Amino acid sequence: MPRKPLPPPKKGPRKPLPEELARDAIAHEDKAPGGKVRMTFRVLLTRQQAEALAARAIQEEKNLETLVAEILGGAAGKGTA
Repeated sequence: MPRKPLPPPKKGPRKPLPEELARDAIAHEDKAPGGKVRMTFRVLLTRQQAEALAARAIQEEKNLETLVAEILGGAAGKGTA
């Protein structure tokens, strides 16, 4: 006995792309000069990690926020912040 073909998939609303979701999420952040956004969040590090990060900032003569922004910018594939 031949099988019936499967019905076509149901058309529903498409799932948003990650880039669209990210754009919507960031749209609610505070704007900063230079086309940047100000994001506030906490990072949980071990004391050893925090001290190493602070030492690197001191060694590079940068403030901690600038160093973290550069690291995150590089990790996001956008270069430095």
